[in-house]
Amino acid sequence: MISKQEWADLTPLNSLNLPARARWLVKTSGRKAFLEALDFAATQNLPVFPLGGGSNLVLARDLEGMVLQQLPEPLDWSGAANQTVTLRVPAGYNWHQLVLETTSRGLFGLENLALIPGQAGAAPIQNIGAYGAEVSDCLETVEGYWLEPGKEPRADTLAAKDCELAYRNSRFKQDWKGRFIITALQLCLQKNAQPRLGYADLAERVASKQELRNHQQQACIPLARIIADTVTDIRREKLPDPARLPNAGSFFKNPLVTKQKAEELKQRWPDLPVYATKDGVKLAAGWMIDQCGFKGYQKGRFAVHERQALVLVHQGGGQVTELLALAEEIKASVEQRFGVELEQEPELIA
Repeated sequence: MISKQEWADLTPLNSLNLPARARWLVKTSGRKAFLEALDFAATQNLPVFPLGGGSNLVLARDLEGMVLQQLPEPLDWSGAANQTVTLRVPAGYNWHQLVLETTSRGLFGLENLALIPGQAGAAPIQNIGAYGAEVSDCLETVEGYWLEPGKEPRADTLAAKDCELAYRNSRFKQDWKGRFIITALQLCLQKNAQPRLGYADLAERVASKQELRNHQQQACIPLARIIADTVTDIRREKLPDPARLPNAGSFFKNPLVTKQKAEELKQRWPDLPVYATKDGVKLAAGWMIDQCGFKGYQKGRFAVHERQALVLVHQGGGQVTELLALAEEIKASVEQRFGVELEQEPELIA
């Protein structure tokens, strides 16, 4: 299936609800329609902009090209009875729905990544992660097509190790940007796995929920699903629903610094949350923004969320210049006070 719309309004298709239009909006389902869309873009000499759930974008202009949306396709559960399940997930599949379906079958791997907005195809681009887990932990391969000027699209399957997945980063955001369109992921999920409950609040809530459900004789609910439900509850408490209050989730990455820098900051601010990683020490950007007095702060039609300082929200009727001005003000304040430079997480299309 394929549908085309000329000069389509992208406002409802990006979670910040920023006003923008696309020269063409093309939606596809299935390989044949996907290749037909790429052929249309080539014959019209249009650049291709893949668009998933629009939850990690800052649209600063109209897109003079073809915005391509892949619609969800069914999953193949034929191997779900095995202890280790290799699951192929089409790019257009809703990520949170995928988490709920896999954990309901008792499969571990995605449970800590519940309620992350967007579609599956976007997951490896910034290596989505939460509560000590990242999609790179269970990603095996990425399927898609290389786009090269004057050449037919070339299908390829990439090993996860070749994608250089790091904290909120990958080659899809670097040297492969604009050159490779993801069409599917292959994930390796386990029925017998050690839950990742390194966050005290998550561990305590999971234990409490297990005890309650056992008492209510609901022991048939898999532990993976209990963890996913608990993560969902926590995120709903802390984060605004984009459907009600437009936002792009965390607007800034948690900065990575050296161990020495982290120790220096901890000496001055003992309450600063820090997390050791394989790449360095990760600082809590939200805490630093809050310490600079920005929680609940408003600039124009945009504001810092009152419960989570990492989230910038759109109160309606605003322009992208207001949003970017607010972001720059926050970055300047954090750098001046802590000597740490914040990096914007959503991709700016300027």
